[in-house]
Amino acid sequence: MTIKEQLKKLATEKNTPCVTISLNTHRTHPDNAQDVVVLKNLLKEAEERVINEFGKRPVISLLENISQIVDEIDVNHNLESLHIFLSNDTKEMVKSIWETSNVGVHISNNFAIRPLIKNYNRSENYLIMLLSQSGVQLFEAINNEIIREVKNEDFPFAENGHYNTHSDKGSDSKHLDDLVREFLNKIDKALVKVHNETNLKCILIATEDNYRRLQQVADLPGVYLGCASIDYNNILPHHIAKQSWELVKELQKKRRTEAIDEMQEAVSSGKVLTDLQEIYQASIDGKSDLLIVHHDFSQSVIMRDDRTFDLIEDASIPDAIDDITSKIAWEVISKNGRVVFTSQDEIKSLGNIVLKLRY
Repeated sequence: MTIKEQLKKLATEKNTPCVTISLNTHRTHPDNAQDVVVLKNLLKEAEERVINEFGKRPVISLLENISQIVDEIDVNHNLESLHIFLSNDTKEMVKSIWETSNVGVHISNNFAIRPLIKNYNRSENYLIMLLSQSGVQLFEAINNEIIREVKNEDFPFAENGHYNTHSDKGSDSKHLDDLVREFLNKIDKALVKVHNETNLKCILIATEDNYRRLQQVADLPGVYLGCASIDYNNILPHHIAKQSWELVKELQKKRRTEAIDEMQEAVSSGKVLTDLQEIYQASIDGKSDLLIVHHDFSQSVIMRDDRTFDLIEDASIPDAIDDITSKIAWEVISKNGRVVFTSQDEIKSLGNIVLKLRY
């Protein structure tokens, strides 16, 4: 199941109740030992709140899921955060490489999917091409992990076979440079074929000189997200994945900055909403082009009807929605709009949550 498929499944579930548990976790021992203690305390809190509000009989399957989940989690494989989604019909766990600000137990008629939306928005599927002295390999990656090596009629390439065969041109630097460019041109054409099949862009691991040459001969220079300088002592897959991910994170930060600039430029055209109620209504009407939410902002509400709500402070009130921004964000995504969560304070000049309309 892809991240978006999982997000859709959880976003569209309506159950009484839906329990979401989020906590920050640790990758290594002994720190991950405390994750078990924190999780057990949160599960106990969830159990007590569910029984007090709904009784035992209507939620017997949910209570079973709550009691079983702790034994299904291996803390030795924790990442930065853990998110658990439980109902009478659902038991899902999501581990994330990002910390969460939504720590705690959330009980509502819907799941608190904000962490999943962040996962979806900050997950990147891309290619990594390793151009080394021994040849060329192509990998597919998601975030900081390589998920497969691409092997087809082109990849992997053996080392550069375009050698100088003319003894009188052995010292001709232009001739030698042309041979390298010919080799790089073949590599580029092979990469473009994979790009056309997958729509994925590529990080190149190579020397700056080879990257410059490749850009000069490339059919589609925009296919390359950038280049990380090769370290011949560290070309194993996990090394180049880590190296590439650092570059991708910088690109994502740049995109978030560009989104904020786009939002600020749209103010003069009258296409920007900052009122939470108006933003919600525009999102369910499919009018949303770009939603930006500050990382620290959330708002609990009680729905008055399908289109309006009252703001509340206490998210434990029966029928409360813990965070209306989760619902808004899903409405935007499901209707092909864009969503950005950011910790960059530049957006606060407009508000903690801002929506640019399509029209």
